[in-house]
Amino acid sequence: MSVLVGLDVGTGGARAVAIDESGEIVAEASSEYPLHTPHPGWTEQDPADWWEGAKGVLKKVATATGEQIAGIGLTGQMHGSVFLDASDRVIRPALLWNDQRTYKQCEQITSAVGEERLISIAGNPALTGFQAPKIVWLKEEEPENFGRISHVLLPKDYVRLQLTGEYATDASDAAGTLLLDGQARDWAGEILDALEIPQEWMPEVYEGPESTGILRESVAEELGLPQGIPVAAGGGDNAAAAVGTGIVGPGLVNSSVGTSGVLFAHASEFNPDPSGCLHAFCHAVPGAYHLMGVTLSAGGSLSWWRETLGGDYDELIEAASGIRPGSEGLVFLPYLSGERTPHLDPRARGAFFGLTARHGVQHMTRAVMEGVIFSLRDSLEIMRELDVPVEDVRATGGGARSDLWRQLQADIYAIPIRRTVADEGPAYGAALLAGVASGTYATVDEATSVVTLREEVTEPDPERTKIYEEYYEVYRSLYPTTSSAMSRLTDLAAGSTGE
Repeated sequence: MSVLVGLDVGTGGARAVAIDESGEIVAEASSEYPLHTPHPGWTEQDPADWWEGAKGVLKKVATATGEQIAGIGLTGQMHGSVFLDASDRVIRPALLWNDQRTYKQCEQITSAVGEERLISIAGNPALTGFQAPKIVWLKEEEPENFGRISHVLLPKDYVRLQLTGEYATDASDAAGTLLLDGQARDWAGEILDALEIPQEWMPEVYEGPESTGILRESVAEELGLPQGIPVAAGGGDNAAAAVGTGIVGPGLVNSSVGTSGVLFAHASEFNPDPSGCLHAFCHAVPGAYHLMGVTLSAGGSLSWWRETLGGDYDELIEAASGIRPGSEGLVFLPYLSGERTPHLDPRARGAFFGLTARHGVQHMTRAVMEGVIFSLRDSLEIMRELDVPVEDVRATGGGARSDLWRQLQADIYAIPIRRTVADEGPAYGAALLAGVASGTYATVDEATSVVTLREEVTEPDPERTKIYEEYYEVYRSLYPTTSSAMSRLTDLAAGSTGE
């Protein structure tokens, strides 16, 4: 029996999942590593922490499954920048997906390439989270470090380099750099030239289920893995999660509540949103694409709230479950890290609106959760405007395990929410892609045939849906009327910290 391993190099930690050919999970392991915020709006990690975390979880699943492992698939947080010198040494800490320092560089990129041209080639406007503005930032702010660059990698692909010695990526993750030609599914020479980024810095682009090389002998020996097993290209975390939940055909949508929130719709063609509000990326499925809306601080908002209170997740959510829809007139804007969809605004800020002396922790907790799903509803509305078919919505991410998170999605979207039997998300999808790379499955369609849905379906409640329609109207009105104040506060905060 073949065992397939998916490795997820996440923001909070690494996770490995081992599955058998029927898709059943036979082993899993996770680890944690720190996130650094040296300045407001900056987020960084040490790639060495990713590698140590990855080794730890791979060793655990190897111990549990032994020589049965036939292949490894990679996934992880998107958009981050790992800068390497000619000896593959990390030049400085990696800049992450939710780092907001590069808004000036985004303006420069837009000017250099042209907004419409950028969207037509890369599928997206210049946003602070993407990799390209991080490279330009390094050139302008740390020229000595920029002068040392030999390679630029995405987070999971740095771990791939340690595993295989190969500089490689996949089309779905590469699409989040702003440097990929979406139609060609390869690096966009026009954009690279305009930004004066050498193409030789960029890794080779593969399709998700392709092998990018085999495990190095020394690594296999260290971790107790079989010699010579292939490492699949894999996918960015959202594309891999979509494979893991079977979102590989028209009409299928993923709704993910993790650190960030994502609404992900399969697309058969490269058809970018002209406004740039929805992202158009390559899928981890060969030749396929997806449209994606992103809430930067989804579960991250609830995590912030819990850490601020010093409380317990389960207790907070249980208390929030007893509060009526709308939190008695309280609305939360979840823009704690700026916001991606639909505002494309790194200077957006979070807020509670409508606070009264009557509101307690339980109301505020529910408002935080409702605000996150209102933000994802914004993405759903854009999909509907673009005539994207939405027939089957599947919950994934940590929020899929919570009754309240699922019910809020059903009620606020006014759509039934389904859930897969395996809730492992990106790592599970990466394992399926490893199955194709290893020859265990012939195609991605065959691999995803093992994905099964739970019998229970979370149905929307008509009365709650009606209430949420009115609250959603209020929610949508708040950003336009407060965005200038948010921007001013961001400037004031930057001045007070000496940035």
